[in-house]
Amino acid sequence: MRLLRCLPLVCLLLLATACASAGETWVELAGERYTVEIADTDEERARGLMFRDALAAGAGMLFIHDREAPQAYWMKNTRIPLDILYFDNGLRLVSQQRDVPPCVSGVGCPPYPSRAPARYVLELNAGEAARLELREGVELRLGPGIPAAR
Repeated sequence: MRLLRCLPLVCLLLLATACASAGETWVELAGERYTVEIADTDEERARGLMFRDALAAGAGMLFIHDREAPQAYWMKNTRIPLDILYFDNGLRLVSQQRDVPPCVSGVGCPPYPSRAPARYVLELNAGEAARLELREGVELRLGPGIPAAR
């Protein structure tokens, strides 16, 4: 009987925890937490951060690919200068492209390739990699709301 009286309280606590974590998806890099949008479908990866005029401080986009492979990103229709960070299956930084300029014309936008195979790509506001003094090998920590790579 006592257990039955506690059950509503336990359910309420579980619901509150689930709601709090559902509201924010994040990654941690070099001791900093970033709220991220996830791009894990072909359509989401293709659109990325196109046509946006700003990216909030402490925010980014995490691209999750189906497998680890050489990656190349470009800035077609992207209006925000970005840092593009490439991570392998083990979530270790394997390559970075810093201060990548916008390419709003959509014509002649160069690719920015990884120097090693990557599965995860994190785009942050330009200057974040320098501010964090990122070096290859640093690990990315995924928050609980991020789907596991297939």
